[in-house]
Amino acid sequence: MTTLFAALILAAVIPPKWDEVAKGVWRGRIGAHDSPTLTEAAEAVPRSASIKAKSQVPFDLKQVKMDVASEYARVELPLAKGEKIFGLGLQMKGSDRRGGVYHLQVDHYAEGHDRLHAPTPFYVSSRGYAVFFNTTRPINVYVGVGNRTDRNDAPARDRNTDPKWDAQPDSGHVEASVQGPGIEVLVFEGPTAMDAVRRYVMYCGGGAMPPQWALGFWHRTPSLATAKQVEDEAGEFDRRGFPLDVIGLEPGWQSTSYPGTMEWDPGRFPNPDKFLKGQSAMGVHVNLWENPYVKPGSKLAEALQPGFGSHTVWLGLVPDINLPRVAKAERDFHAAEHLDKGVSGYKIDEVDGFDNWLWPDHATFPSGLSGIRMRQIYGVLWQRELTRLFEERNERTFGLVRGSNGAATRFPFAIYSDTYDHRQYVTALTSSSLAGVLWCAEIRSASTDEEWVRRMQSACLSPIAQLNAWDSGKKPWSYPAVEKEVKEAMLLRESLVPYLYTTFWQYASEGTPPVRPMCLVDGGEETDQYLLGDDLLVAPMFVGETSRKVRLPAGKWYDYQTGKYVGSQQTVEISPKLAEIPLFVRGGRAIPTFAGATRAQGEAYLPRCYGDGPWAGQIYEDDGKSVAYRSGAYGFFDLTSGADKVSQKHLAGSRRELARKLLPPLIVGKA
Repeated sequence: MTTLFAALILAAVIPPKWDEVAKGVWRGRIGAHDSPTLTEAAEAVPRSASIKAKSQVPFDLKQVKMDVASEYARVELPLAKGEKIFGLGLQMKGSDRRGGVYHLQVDHYAEGHDRLHAPTPFYVSSRGYAVFFNTTRPINVYVGVGNRTDRNDAPARDRNTDPKWDAQPDSGHVEASVQGPGIEVLVFEGPTAMDAVRRYVMYCGGGAMPPQWALGFWHRTPSLATAKQVEDEAGEFDRRGFPLDVIGLEPGWQSTSYPGTMEWDPGRFPNPDKFLKGQSAMGVHVNLWENPYVKPGSKLAEALQPGFGSHTVWLGLVPDINLPRVAKAERDFHAAEHLDKGVSGYKIDEVDGFDNWLWPDHATFPSGLSGIRMRQIYGVLWQRELTRLFEERNERTFGLVRGSNGAATRFPFAIYSDTYDHRQYVTALTSSSLAGVLWCAEIRSASTDEEWVRRMQSACLSPIAQLNAWDSGKKPWSYPAVEKEVKEAMLLRESLVPYLYTTFWQYASEGTPPVRPMCLVDGGEETDQYLLGDDLLVAPMFVGETSRKVRLPAGKWYDYQTGKYVGSQQTVEISPKLAEIPLFVRGGRAIPTFAGATRAQGEAYLPRCYGDGPWAGQIYEDDGKSVAYRSGAYGFFDLTSGADKVSQKHLAGSRRELARKLLPPLIVGKA
């Protein structure tokens, strides 16, 4: 009996077994358990108590077919007529994935292929459910594509005479396959698409909860900047009245990089302890660039021996971070060399490569993972270990990473990219929630004043607001004609930190992503507008535009800055001036802001109220930096605002009163 024939008989005799592994989460497996899965690699622990009561998948799970044949394990799920599919990785183009073929592999984004920074094998249906292929192997997904001989998808037609001829009619199914001995699939119930996403996030351990300081403004200095130059640059932010919460050091902080020692360069940073203490005294946190590839003969290389892969990356040794011994040695080194001195986080670069960028598919690692599988999860493993490093010290962090994958929702890292098309940045921002990751819509440079302002406005309304001047050396004030407009965007970001912090608490505690694409809000397909939290609608402007259309979802919507009523459940055309950020607020809401904030940790809350009162809002607060909130050391409050005062009601957590002063409401606009 051939292996292929035996496998086909096995698939026919033993149908996939479905287990409800959490409320409304169904797991099906076929073939051998292919460890590690993505949830195993991320060490995801479902937060079952936070997963809401189940609804129902809109099809019978018995309709799902799974089999193992020859070299492939395959899953087939039904698609209804008119059903739309969203997700399948951190996409930078398009919306509905139906009619496409996706080969999901980790890579830096490039035109013409679908290798992605985060090729999360997760899709969300317009019918209110979601599917996750829990595998660390590259996966092929055919969405309504691929007509099988064992189904009557469509009749054959004569191309010469039949105008309805179609070479590839819709198959009515999603097919996914991996080259491996088995596969696991998870189906998440709704009843809405947003509910299904929430269920996925909580099954993966919840969403990331950054420290409060990380929601302010970030600035990365040129690669070879010295301690003195960084100090001068941070001081200039202060002198000019520009906010600065995080400063990022690029490769030159190390004694050697590409490959790296991960040790301070004694020439550029002769006294890192003094430098870090000085930044801390200014209220600035320091984030270090690294790529993980270690210089042979360095102190770190000796500590990690013999835990390296078979191939180098740019002649750097590749640590097998999947080995517990290597992971602990990395954490110990980073703690002693960086965290003990005052470093607050990391930017992990070049974990997203493919072909000649990283190791080959056939590379080997001591933990037993192949090169192709290690590449799929290397960014996830680094996020896992760096998150653990800080949490072991009762600290929170927030950082940047170039590559990620499924089940990584709880890790406090945002993806960034060398791709620099503004529209693609915004599309990636809207699709990031469908991939279970965060996205940094950073600004680096611009060809005109207008582009500089519009990019800065987008960056300031994303999970991490960052100017990355590692190469350009730009400062926020580098375009003098629009310095005022840029400063206003940055100060707006600082003022919104209480709202953003509360939004991230929703992500951590109930799984609702901070950035909400319209397909999760109301089924829309727009990729150039999104909700930021519950009550802010963002519609970025791009270079050359003097006007644009914005589709307003349910509710009454007001201009954030002027309070002017804009409309309700309609498409409107707006023509904002360069200084005007297209930002709209849901009526009847009190938006918690910091009054006069120039840092991410303000002193007083100022509720901004829109529409007819009374107004309602929420505020979440904790100590802003530790993980004690997980043990109840937080406060979650309802705000109810009248025309002249605000009352608060404690809803959850151990805190009974707001720690900061609550100012009378600012009524910005009424209907």
